[in-house]
Amino acid sequence: MSDRSDYDATHIQVLEGLEAVRKRPSMYIGSTDSRGLHHLVYEVVDNSIDEALAGFCNSIDVSINEDGSVTVTDNGRGIPTDLHPKYKKSALEVVMTVLHAGGKFDKNTYKVSGGLHGVGVSVVNALSEWLEVEVRRGGKIYFQRYIRGIPESGVVVVGETDGQGTRITFKPDGDIFETVIFDYETLVTRLRELAFLNKSLRIAISDNRGEEIHTDEFYYEGGIVSFVEYLNSSRNALHEKPIYFEREKEGTEVEIAIQYTDSYSEHIYSFANNINTHEGGTHLAGFKAALTRVANDYIKKNNLSKDDAKLAGEDIREGLTAIISVRLTEPQFEGQTKTKLGNSELKGIVESMVSEGLSEFFEENPKVATVILQKALDAKRAREAAKKARELTRRKSALEISTLPGKLADCSEKDPSMCELYLVEGDSAGGSAKMGRDRRFQAILPFRGKILNVEKSRLSKILKNNEIRSLITAMGTGIGEDYNLKKARYHKVIIMTDADVDGAHIRTLMLTFFFRYMTPLIEAGYVYIAQPPLYSLKKGKQLHFVYSDKEKDAKLAEIGEKGVSIQRYKGLGEMNPEQLWETTMNPETRTILQVTMEDAVAADEMFSILMGDDVSPRKKFIQKHAKDVVNLDI
Repeated sequence: MSDRSDYDATHIQVLEGLEAVRKRPSMYIGSTDSRGLHHLVYEVVDNSIDEALAGFCNSIDVSINEDGSVTVTDNGRGIPTDLHPKYKKSALEVVMTVLHAGGKFDKNTYKVSGGLHGVGVSVVNALSEWLEVEVRRGGKIYFQRYIRGIPESGVVVVGETDGQGTRITFKPDGDIFETVIFDYETLVTRLRELAFLNKSLRIAISDNRGEEIHTDEFYYEGGIVSFVEYLNSSRNALHEKPIYFEREKEGTEVEIAIQYTDSYSEHIYSFANNINTHEGGTHLAGFKAALTRVANDYIKKNNLSKDDAKLAGEDIREGLTAIISVRLTEPQFEGQTKTKLGNSELKGIVESMVSEGLSEFFEENPKVATVILQKALDAKRAREAAKKARELTRRKSALEISTLPGKLADCSEKDPSMCELYLVEGDSAGGSAKMGRDRRFQAILPFRGKILNVEKSRLSKILKNNEIRSLITAMGTGIGEDYNLKKARYHKVIIMTDADVDGAHIRTLMLTFFFRYMTPLIEAGYVYIAQPPLYSLKKGKQLHFVYSDKEKDAKLAEIGEKGVSIQRYKGLGEMNPEQLWETTMNPETRTILQVTMEDAVAADEMFSILMGDDVSPRKKFIQKHAKDVVNLDI
């Protein structure tokens, strides 16, 4: 160990200006992967949203440009350009180059503001290869360009204008980010969400890369009422219009929209200052408490139940779609991902608001109230039946191996963080997987055919399905109110199905089950999808595995088409154990996709469309995406 007695002030490094951001980007935007890349766009858009919340902006345009840069334009007031009294330079340059500079810190400028980290556009500037800002303000057009956060020159006037607003164009720095390719659908989903949460705000996006230009425009006068209607577009609603409450108290605004459907899942999304609070918080707690209390009070008052047993919270939430949106001056975020609202005063505000509003609605609409509460009473009876069925799936102790399903080929490793469970379609593929696996840490659970569609079933019915019971027992976590992630026996659950339409359907059924009934498993990052090859190309002694038609064509162009033997794998069972190991199961060579909860709203909508009762949205989806299907086995 070296002598560090010479450790003195000269060893203390001071990172000036935006150097710190470039040195430790993850501290400011969470990560440098695709999620962090898209966060740059959200930061710039959030500034425009703040102008809208303050009443000065009603239109935002986002475009992905041919060179991979992104432009965000709004018609707000425009960033101030006059001389800053402290820094003696244009306020525009201060905002773009100084951390924590901006109008959000002045309550008189912005009453509420969004932005998950609140890091500001200066961080976007620091992490961009280049950034250009154009401000239309006071009849003039101001411009400044930056290279990796450093101004090329001062702020200059480049023209005159009758309009106002800010336009920022930036190109993410490839030296910082793992990828600099923006995903159009990811941005569309977030911008649509923002348009729902900010009624009468127009948000448009265009993708100008490639030959075909994609455009989408969002504008919802109904705000979160439109949001609920959008989420329920593929479900059967129990009442025509969503129930809506709105209240402002001591500078805090609360909006709630709810609508019941005949589905068996709950779909509740909470937001604080436009941020999706995935982990809930005080606003959600207040909502749930009021909902349960009002329901039980109405049932008792109107003798809707023969016994005195009370509804549990999950009973009254069955089939519920709800949006809870709050805006407050100083949100306190906590939780692992900083998406849990901790402001204590919100629980009481939301609880009293929902209690008053829902009680009033039930009194004025007794027929609707009866339909909703009879469904909740049915849910209560089903829950009690499910509780009995659940006892059969419990694994009492890790030592009681006899309780595990007989067809599970378990691994010898006992540390769950080292263990993988492959869910394999079909007995032949299951046999290959069992022979090809590494028995130390890879377990195999084969299943026959298509599992139950849980989107159309209550938990009591789901638990009677042998395939699902085997899966729950193998996992060890329990299900429903008994679910405990800490008891998971495997920290990698890999869905391995054939690379055809049937395989995709089975995979969707599996994911629907995990999404609806084992959500923490996905949130923890434990669920994966295997990527088996579609073709093998053999030329002489060389064997190449490729995973798409595009990859096949590229490989043929590389090795030459003469004398190449091409095998198209219809199913996993066509591969021998060695091939299955090498291509799909070997951690050194395989490709597996992690399933994330990054966008729960989009996932929720997708499962409802693909697995729900309503045929028309599914038909529209198929018509829209039919052209994207490359390999269609009929």
